[in-house]
Amino acid sequence: MSKTSFFTKLILFGCFLAVIPVLALGWFSYMKSSGAILRHIHSGNMQMIRQLNSNVEQVLKTLDYTLNNVASSSIMQEALYRPMTAYEFQLYNKLRKEMSYLQSPETKVSDIILLNFADNWIVSNRGLYALDSFQEKDRLLGFLSLPYSTSWTLQENAGFGSPETEASACPYTITLIKKLPIMSSQKRGMAFAFIPACKLADELRAPSGSTDMMVIGQDGRIVLHSDPAYIGKPLAEAGYLQAEDMDRLAERSGQFDTRAGSQPVNVTFLRSDWNGWTYVSVTDIGQITKESRSVGWFTFYACLAIIAVSVGFVWLGSRNMYTPIRGIVKAISDRLPEIKGKKQNEILVIRDHIQNLFESNSSLRQELHRNTKQMRTFFLIKLYQGHIHAAELEEKLQLYGYAPHAGEWNRLTVLTLTIDQLEQTRFESKDLDLLLFAINNIVEELVPAEHRLAPVIVDQTQVTLIGRAGLTAEQYDDYIYRLTESIQREIRRYLDLHVSIGISLPFDKPIKAPRAYREGLEALKHRLKLGKGVIIPYANLNAGKHKVIMSFPKQIENELLDSIRLADEEKCCELLRQWLDEVLREDRSPQEYQIALMRLLNQLMVAMQEAGIRVGQIGGEAESRSVYEELLQLYVKDEIESWFKTRILKPLLNIYRDRRDSQYHNLSERIIEMIESGYDTDLTLEECASRLHYNVYYLSSVFKKETNMSFSDYLSMYRFHMAKKWLTETDMPVKDIAERLQYTNPQNFIRSFRKQEGMTPGQYRSRWNVRSGPTS
Repeated sequence: MSKTSFFTKLILFGCFLAVIPVLALGWFSYMKSSGAILRHIHSGNMQMIRQLNSNVEQVLKTLDYTLNNVASSSIMQEALYRPMTAYEFQLYNKLRKEMSYLQSPETKVSDIILLNFADNWIVSNRGLYALDSFQEKDRLLGFLSLPYSTSWTLQENAGFGSPETEASACPYTITLIKKLPIMSSQKRGMAFAFIPACKLADELRAPSGSTDMMVIGQDGRIVLHSDPAYIGKPLAEAGYLQAEDMDRLAERSGQFDTRAGSQPVNVTFLRSDWNGWTYVSVTDIGQITKESRSVGWFTFYACLAIIAVSVGFVWLGSRNMYTPIRGIVKAISDRLPEIKGKKQNEILVIRDHIQNLFESNSSLRQELHRNTKQMRTFFLIKLYQGHIHAAELEEKLQLYGYAPHAGEWNRLTVLTLTIDQLEQTRFESKDLDLLLFAINNIVEELVPAEHRLAPVIVDQTQVTLIGRAGLTAEQYDDYIYRLTESIQREIRRYLDLHVSIGISLPFDKPIKAPRAYREGLEALKHRLKLGKGVIIPYANLNAGKHKVIMSFPKQIENELLDSIRLADEEKCCELLRQWLDEVLREDRSPQEYQIALMRLLNQLMVAMQEAGIRVGQIGGEAESRSVYEELLQLYVKDEIESWFKTRILKPLLNIYRDRRDSQYHNLSERIIEMIESGYDTDLTLEECASRLHYNVYYLSSVFKKETNMSFSDYLSMYRFHMAKKWLTETDMPVKDIAERLQYTNPQNFIRSFRKQEGMTPGQYRSRWNVRSGPTS
């Protein structure tokens, strides 16, 4: 065994485990941080756009609303329908006062013009003029061609307003134009309100120098921009977007990446439903990713440092780890000299020996778990059949972990579920057991473990006990109904089967489960008239009252029939006495006692007919009265017990005993033949039972009675005999012998052989040989 090879592999594997996760974590951290930065900026841009839209429209809507009020005032109406001259001084003052309301910090209005083309006058901040003498008359009258009574336009500032106002410093103004009167189709004048674009552009304050914000009008020109030099230019000439990107701005809102010249940018936009303007922010992605790149470089150097430290620890740790491994392999080699010459990895040697230790432990655990599940299922079946007493019930609930939940339940119900039909489905009758197992799993998934006992299958019926605490009667009934509906729905979904569910009346203690189980079965019988796929609460039957259960010891009856078939007379008599004690211990009417006795007698007669035994063989055929009439004439327990023993049981036992003796020997011989011909295969008692068409537990009992050995012991003994024969008569390797005799690995075979003979197979072969016999 090479130390270097394994040591090197250990270091390489450790480095792989140390380096790959660090690199993956570094890459993941970089990608997540970069993505988070971009998402944060994109979200911030959209938030800024919405805030900008809100701020700008607040100003514009305030102006529009105020101008509407002024235009609708009585003074404005009076002025529109009369000439305005220098002699109308009072009207002029009132009109100027109304117009002054529009010029406020909220509206940002710098100039206002009121024009009456019908009476040829114009009023502005400068005063009152005749319209014909006003320099910009034609330009103002040109706005009459606008299609709407109210319009927003971007205009050059030349010729409008007073030179003393803020508008004179800004080349463009945002102009609100209203045709007057507002509510009349015959227009007599117009009102103009001018907002300096530079002043409104103050609202466009970007958080950083990497973002430009602007507002685009419906004509495609820039209405507002953080840089006043761009105001009035068409967006296509501003250099922010590619030609193919212009169509994207037609949508309501959105974000996209493009290039502005040679620089990658992110564009965020929002179109206003009020005036059709589009609010746009353009962010330089190159500036954004600088922070991401700095995070990436930091992560890279951190990963390199972690990798260097990890590799150093891997080297030191691997060297220290190998020392005990070498000691363990040496100890194993000293005990098993045959592995010294093998070029086998040290870990594999240790693994094989540990695996041998754990295989037996795992097998034991699996067997224990399987037996526990079987015992739990058997306990639940006995509970539903009424064979569990109150004291035993408490113990079993504690044993199987149900006590914490079951102790709190104050409302319990038994659900009985059966498959309605398999015809016209994709399943056959042979699939019934598998389907019931699948339904059991579905129920376990749907019902939380703290609300149920384990679902079981009793006589082709799936049975589940449901329990809840803290619910009212109405809440509990609603829970059970919704639960059964969900069970039906899931079974229909996964298995495409119709099932019916019987619901017992609620009860308060688990010991009452047998009565509830019978109520559930009774409810299922009503499928005959209700059809398939139904949920049948027992509360709808029997006037909502609990079923009166006449206890019948079915389990004892089955055991009695089995003991008759096994010709065990002593056990038959004991079980008959138990059966009578169980039936007669409760107060009943004579007719009810007779029904139970007739039921037992009928089962015995049916078992007799199934075994091919004629009535005449038990001495009843020639009698003047039938066995049923004889039994009905008996009223004392001792007489009834004696009658069953002498009249029915003993004749049956004699017949079965004669059959058994011949049958036992024949079955044992056939099993031995199977062992001798199939010892080198994975032969099991279950397989023998399948070939012989017998129950596996019955065959096990028969074989042990005939050979005084269990099937597995006899099979092991025969394989051990063949192993010694091959070791002394052939040169077959020990590994091949172990494999042929169905051992999982040679070490198990060696350990078993040493236990039997006190030496290893190699030592046994060295001691014995076919020519010279045993050596001294």
